[in-house]
Amino acid sequence: MNTEKKSLRLAGVYLILTVWAITTIYPFLWVINNSFKPTRLIRRDSFSLALGEKFTLDNYTTAFERVDIVGAYVNSLVISGTVTVLVMLFAGFAAYGLARYNFRGRRVAHSMVLAAMMFPVFSTIIPVFRMEFAWGIANTSSVPLSLLSVILPQIAGNLSFSIIILMGFLLSIPVDMEEAAYLDGCNVYQVYFKIIIPITKSAFATVAIFTFLWSYNDLFTQMYFLRYKNTFTVTRLLNEINSQAGVNYGLMAAAVVLVIVPVLLVYIFLQKNIIKGLTAGAIKG
Repeated sequence: MNTEKKSLRLAGVYLILTVWAITTIYPFLWVINNSFKPTRLIRRDSFSLALGEKFTLDNYTTAFERVDIVGAYVNSLVISGTVTVLVMLFAGFAAYGLARYNFRGRRVAHSMVLAAMMFPVFSTIIPVFRMEFAWGIANTSSVPLSLLSVILPQIAGNLSFSIIILMGFLLSIPVDMEEAAYLDGCNVYQVYFKIIIPITKSAFATVAIFTFLWSYNDLFTQMYFLRYKNTFTVTRLLNEINSQAGVNYGLMAAAVVLVIVPVLLVYIFLQKNIIKGLTAGAIKG
């Protein structure tokens, strides 16, 4: 009887997960299907399959001809890649210092890191914009300066979360190996890069993945600091296409697919690292 109840519960769980998966995947499949159909057909019948005469690549051709998709991808990768590397570097050092060293003001510093997570991005965007405008890096046609104006607030926005994740993982690791390394003559940097990072690579991978995806999808910050077309990222470009294309649903669907594909590839190829990092932190913490 217990076995039957357990099987029924398991079947119920699988049913719920299946329904949830269908409702999550179907909208994306619908967008992909309509991206290969002419706009006139999308208006008339958006649920038919793009097969035979209904299939066309004109939407993607138009997307590449009318807008600089390649340049937008480059800008997105430069911003997201730079933010990810610097967040991992700064958050790693900060987390290691807070987890391993007792110093005056340690609790205050830790409290400030926690408090920083409570402030949404839109609550600080105006003073940040005014500060960067005074520096001469915001609202400019210079691509490097415009990208820098996005990189700086995104680094600040990701640091608190990253420090908390890495600090919780570091606190769960015994200090025996570090003490042995110090006795062997290693300095703090050798201990950090040769012992700490290899042990916590799953946590660093988790931080890197979430930071990259958050930076890539951060339209709010990009809307404020990227005003010229040569500085647009992929998500900023999608917003521009949305405002210009109007009722050209085929073009809009193609643009959405071009924006989402890199994110899906990251999830598909790195999902094991995401699950492993979060699970390890939860169990060891």
